[in-house]
Amino acid sequence: MPTLLFGSIGPPEIAVIVLVLLLVFGVGKVADVGGALGRSIREFRREVREGAKEEEEAKPEPRSEAKVESRGEEGKAPPPPSGSPMTH
Repeated sequence: MPTLLFGSIGPPEIAVIVLVLLLVFGVGKVADVGGALGRSIREFRREVREGAKEEEEAKPEPRSEAKVESRGEEGKAPPPPSGSPMTH
């Protein structure tokens, strides 16, 4: 059962894993991998922040109730919307 196998990993077990990695790959290679991992995490965080900013900027602003009426080609006001009372 995988839960029992990984349920008891503590500091001594992590130290053994790090020691084995150092013996297998050497100090230089492990340092390179650690540096690359750090750069990857920083890049990921930066992209997430930029993506959140872009989403926030892309949201449409709420419309105000005041409408600016534009004049038609002949300088006349456009017809009122259907269903509204017309005044003369």
